[in-house]
Amino acid sequence: MPEKEVDFSLLVGPEALTREFGKGDLIFQEGEHGDEFFVVVRGEVEIRSGNRRLETLGQNSIFGEMALIDDSPRSATVVALTDCTVAPIREKQFLFLVRHTPFFALRVMRVLAMRLRKQNKAV
Repeated sequence: MPEKEVDFSLLVGPEALTREFGKGDLIFQEGEHGDEFFVVVRGEVEIRSGNRRLETLGQNSIFGEMALIDDSPRSATVVALTDCTVAPIREKQFLFLVRHTPFFALRVMRVLAMRLRKQNKAV
């Protein structure tokens, strides 16, 4: 299932907190501590590791979830490819969703599996 079919828009209601980034703005840096992941509300972001572009993500996609799953530093850098709006999902909310909404956890696993398969093909 392609990631674009895994829609996380339900996490972003009308009263959700959001952050705005301009084209080229750094959202987070590889190696930083992460205590939240993000849903792209509007625009596109680029996932990078070193000088390599790993992926471009658009509306209703998620990024930054790995830091919450394994409590490790960010594994990549994320930059706003266009002007964009993202909604942060804090660790406490993430853990609540995983505990009480198994379908949410399955959707996150599908995204991780898709990304791993994509990287395996690239190697």
